[in-house]
Amino acid sequence: MAKPKKKKAPQLSPAQIRHLRGLAHHLKPLAMLGREGITMSQITAVEEVLDAHELVKVKIQENFPDDRKEGSAALALKCRAALVQVIGRICLLYRPNPDLPAERRVHLPG
Repeated sequence: MAKPKKKKAPQLSPAQIRHLRGLAHHLKPLAMLGREGITMSQITAVEEVLDAHELVKVKIQENFPDDRKEGSAALALKCRAALVQVIGRICLLYRPNPDLPAERRVHLPG
């Protein structure tokens, strides 16, 4: 059986980034990175949350072994998601999921 093709992370315009930041303001973190760093189980968990929500906040705990910005970028790359922003110990990831119903999808401007 052939493996499904892995899609690249979406490229976002500055207007789309502003829009996503506004949408994410009220969101709670749905995933965490801790002292183990970025493991396969954490990547799988973040990918499942991205599939369900498209726009996700990830909490980077104090005991995370790497730099928070480098770790956020690495997580986004491994999950094929766009890193929207890193503020403090929270990173915001976005990955569109065309399989979600239209009312649950994140609609980006132009």
